[in-house]
Order: sequence, then C-alpha cells, then structure tokens
Amino acid sequence: MSPSPDVIIIGGGIEGLSTAWALAQRGVRDVLVLERGTLCSGGTAKSSGVVRCHYGVPSLAAMAWNGLQIFENAQDLLGQDVGFQQTGYVVGVGPENVAALEANLAMHHQIGIDVQTISHDDVQALWPWADLTDFAAFAYEPRGGYGDAYQTGQAFAHAARRLGVSIRQDTPVTGITLGPSGHAVGVVAAGEHIHAGSIVVAAGPWSVPLCAPLGLHLPIRAQREQILLIDPGEPIRDAPVFSDLVNLQYIRTERSGELLVGNSDHASPEFADPDHYSNQADEAHIAGTVDKLDSRLPKLPAPALSSSYAGCYDVTPDYNPILSATPIQDLYICAGFSGHGYKISPAVGTLMADIVTRRAGTDPHIRADDFRLERFDQHQPLRSPHPYTGAGQMR
Repeated sequence: MSPSPDVIIIGGGIEGLSTAWALAQRGVRDVLVLERGTLCSGGTAKSSGVVRCHYGVPSLAAMAWNGLQIFENAQDLLGQDVGFQQTGYVVGVGPENVAALEANLAMHHQIGIDVQTISHDDVQALWPWADLTDFAAFAYEPRGGYGDAYQTGQAFAHAARRLGVSIRQDTPVTGITLGPSGHAVGVVAAGEHIHAGSIVVAAGPWSVPLCAPLGLHLPIRAQREQILLIDPGEPIRDAPVFSDLVNLQYIRTERSGELLVGNSDHASPEFADPDHYSNQADEAHIAGTVDKLDSRLPKLPAPALSSSYAGCYDVTPDYNPILSATPIQDLYICAGFSGHGYKISPAVGTLMADIVTRRAGTDPHIRADDFRLERFDQHQPLRSPHPYTGAGQMR
C-alpha cells in the first residue's frame, strides 16, 4: 500500500468496491479502500438483489441496463460468480398507472432495454399461483432476475485487488482531514493519519456523521425495511421476479424454493439508527404482508412464514443517490442509494470513476448532473416524469 494513495474510498460495500474496480480499470490503481468492519457487511449484506431496469428516471434505467450486462458476464469480467439468476422480471399495474407504464416503456426502448408488454395469460403461465384480476397491464424483462449482493461486492473486491487496489478491513475512519486551503487531504483511520489525493465517501448512512464536522450536510437518512421469507408449500424456483404495483410489494424466488417478499409502499417510512434497529419483522408488518400475499397468490399449496429480517436503505429526499463532487475540493460522495444500489452498482462505479478523474461519461443516457449533491439546495429533486400512483419515487 502506498503511504499516500491517489484515492481513498471510505466504505467497503458494493458501491465503494465497484468504484475501486472502475478506477483501477482506468489506470488509477493506487487506491485504498477502508472498511470499518468486514467487506459487504453493512447494507450490501441485506440487499434483496433484484435486477430490473424498470425506472421512470432515464439515467437510472440506463444504469440498471448497463449493470445487467455486467451481471450476465460477471465470470469473465470480474473473475467470480455473482449469484445472478436470470429468472426474468414482471411488473404489473392497475388502470390508474397504465399511461405511466406505457410512457416508461417508450423511454426504455429508446435506451435499448430489452422489455415488452405481455398479456394476463402470459403472466398467468409464469405465475400460475396468482390472482391477476386487478391488474390492467404488465411489462416483462426477460433478462431480469436477481443476484447476490454479498457475492457481487466480493467479486468487485477480487477484481480490484487483481489490478492493484489495496483494501483494509476492520479499519474504521473517524475523520476526514482538510488542508490549509480547505481541500480534503486525508483521513484518520484506526488512529492513523493517511494522506490521499482524493477521498470518496461511500459509507451509506454512516456518510452523514463523517461529513458533518466539515460543515457538509448530506440529506441522507436510514430507513428500515422488512423482508419476509415464505415457504410456499412446494418449491418455486423458476418464476420471474414479480413487482406488484397494485398491492405495492415485490416477490422473488430463492434458490431454496422459498419466496422473498419485500415492501414497495413507502408512504410512511420508518427511520432508524443504522447501528441499532430490530433485525426481525414486527407483527404488524407480517400481518399486512401476509394478507397482501394471500390475496395475490391464493393458489399456493400450503404457505407458511419461514423467517424474516430487516435492513436499512440510505435514503435521500427524492429517493435517488448522490454521486457527486462536493464544495470541498477532492471530496466526493457516493451514497443515498434508496434501495436502487444493487442493480445499478456496476454503473455507479463507472460514473464515480468518471467524476473523480474528471472525465466525460460515455453513455448519453446517464447524466452525471442528475445525481449532483446541489440539487437539494437548488430545489431540483430528481423525479420520474411518469411516476406510479401509490409507489412514490421508488420507481
């Protein structure tokens, strides 16, 4: 490890590791990643790993499309499997959201995303256990599915190390140091002062207290989200991920044949301390989720709750990430992923590498300016032009 690396990345989750890999690919190999615990042990480990390109924000849709192609070729590109299961992805909407669906699909086709509308009968064949009577339209991404965020983060780490990146675990950063001119010059990590040319803060909700002493306010909060694992009574492994924008939940299979059921209703967010929150679903959430699931999948043979867990999104006011330079020279932010992080992680690394090295991006559909920190102070949040009623800005 260089005593004064070109770039320090604070945070050894999937986004920081993707950024390290992308920088190394550009020839910036004197990079040091500092992780306070073990790699991918924070929000990355709790990700449900859904891979879909269905977004109303063009930049996010394009980033997810780029990410999908990395996941499809991960063994060749990263040298390791990332657990990607290409089951496909279905999104269904009610009558009030048909126009938004059609507008978003038109935008997706302009980007080049492989997506199509499909009929009720088509979806019924894919999900024979489902009652689909309250849906008005569906879209299908045959190349979607889900992956393993922990495996993917480790694969980014493996690929970055091969290119010369250094990674230190169990090395908490307690401060960012500024030089006489006010620009970022290094960090204090495990009691050691380490100088650097540039610093990328990719520490999820923990980015906020790291930046606050510098007078830099990050509008990021930890939002607790609960996940149920359901034993359907017989294994289900090949069904596509099902995004239900009527009941506002999503369902995907597990390799075990269980169903993972997540929440798409963010009307009443539960903010939490990311270091101290209940890791199990509460009774009210279980009851509500099970009621929705029973109405959506009434033909499951013998469904039963297997287990539950909870994690935290690092959310911004517009539910979109901050990928940005800051008013402090040589300090960059890569945080606030708001539940989108896994599917866009390869493109996040590319974009952050472009920002840090001050290079223009090569994808015309991905606008770095969309994710600037200043948008909040400028009252210009990043919003979908065609949002779905009830689903908030998570789309």
